[in-house]
Amino acid sequence: MYLPLTKYRWAVLYFVFLSTTACWIATDQSSERQEVWSEAKKVKSQEDLLEIMQRGTLRVLTQSSTNSYFLYRGEAMGFEYELLAEFADKLGVELEMHVAQDINGVFDSLQSGAVDLVAANLTVTEARTQAMAFTNPILYSKQVLVQRKPSNTDTENKLLKSPLELAGKNVYVHRNSSFYTRLQNLSDEIGGTINIVEAPGKLDPETLIRMVAEGHIEYTVADEHVARLNQGYYPQIDIGMAISFPQKIAWACRTESPVLLQTLNNWLHQSSHHLVAILYNKYFKSAKIQKERVASDYSSLSGGMICEYDDVIRKYSYLIGWDWRLIAAQMAQESRFRPDARSWAGAFGLMQLMPQTAAQFGVDTTSSVDDHIRAAVHYLMWLDTYWQNEIPDDDERIKFVLASYNAGLGHVIDARNLTEGNGGDSSKWDNHVDYYLRNKSSSKFQNSEWVKYGYCRCEEPVEYVEKILDRYNHYTKLIS
Repeated sequence: MYLPLTKYRWAVLYFVFLSTTACWIATDQSSERQEVWSEAKKVKSQEDLLEIMQRGTLRVLTQSSTNSYFLYRGEAMGFEYELLAEFADKLGVELEMHVAQDINGVFDSLQSGAVDLVAANLTVTEARTQAMAFTNPILYSKQVLVQRKPSNTDTENKLLKSPLELAGKNVYVHRNSSFYTRLQNLSDEIGGTINIVEAPGKLDPETLIRMVAEGHIEYTVADEHVARLNQGYYPQIDIGMAISFPQKIAWACRTESPVLLQTLNNWLHQSSHHLVAILYNKYFKSAKIQKERVASDYSSLSGGMICEYDDVIRKYSYLIGWDWRLIAAQMAQESRFRPDARSWAGAFGLMQLMPQTAAQFGVDTTSSVDDHIRAAVHYLMWLDTYWQNEIPDDDERIKFVLASYNAGLGHVIDARNLTEGNGGDSSKWDNHVDYYLRNKSSSKFQNSEWVKYGYCRCEEPVEYVEKILDRYNHYTKLIS
């Protein structure tokens, strides 16, 4: 009999969460931490994490930056992104990234409940702790003045060496940033007015650094680790003058989310000795490598391209009516954008067409990249046409088309028949057809009367669909 998995998934995940949390606590000898957890279990608002696990997604608001989240050669990257992905994986939920379009309003989405967490290189301040809950510090960083080094021929403009020299200067920062508050306090401390200019929210902190480097504005303020990273791209900037003591950098959640906060802190406590250090070295110590990533045409922070075949994908995507970024996400999954890619089974090219399929659409290994992409799109169109009468919903049908592309049409037909035969909805992919495709090779189903196309280890096509749609989600967030 068919079991509606959506009804049970959250319970299984929550059990895993409770077991995992118990292990975290057991390894921590602090009686205070155990008391905090005991009290949290009594609070009705402990359902904050249960809701996330029922939903199956952790929704995080971040910014598109070298520190937080960006795209490089078709893959999502970022110090905070990789930490978040690991945490979501531990919870057994999907990570849903949201990019702030206005830096000044990052906390509005949190307070409204649109997201569960804000991870955007946030400085912990007293005022902010009155309105939201912060995790234990992920990093510590000073605030530094970012200014342009004078050229050898420029004798009039000199580097500022002391905060006292900021009196009367125009410094561009965001209104709701910790930099703004610090400059206000510093203005009082030096007994002179610093002209704090409110930067538009659409200009992120790294854009302001670039504007200083290019001479569009004179000064901005940044966290030292971010400024030092950007100095690798813009050697003409100076970041030597600190305007604060080291401050805590952390993530923020609602005060009504005590269990999420406790779980994050437990996880950070366990991970801080290895994962944070590894990622810090990856993103902040390897300046040369990071510079190559960000300066590349295939970075969402500079060139804005996914791969060198973007224009060809765009040219043919209209045939099937798909977003070109979806086909790019499939290409990344198939070949990592390598036209010479070959599989053990004989599939070749950017879209890994099998020789028999390729021949049906008029291409072979000697055909051009343009022809390979065209043939792959025509094959996708053929599959889409087959499924149109069976799966009327466009978004659902994409999943069936992708799975058929990977596993073959017959195995997906078998999975639909198994779904219908066991009382499921054969027009739904998630928790319905994907379940039976994944389990088609099990002894319970492989000899079923509804299986006509033989044995298949079909975990791969299910994961294939998931990975493509996940990558496509990143593309839509970071590439226009």
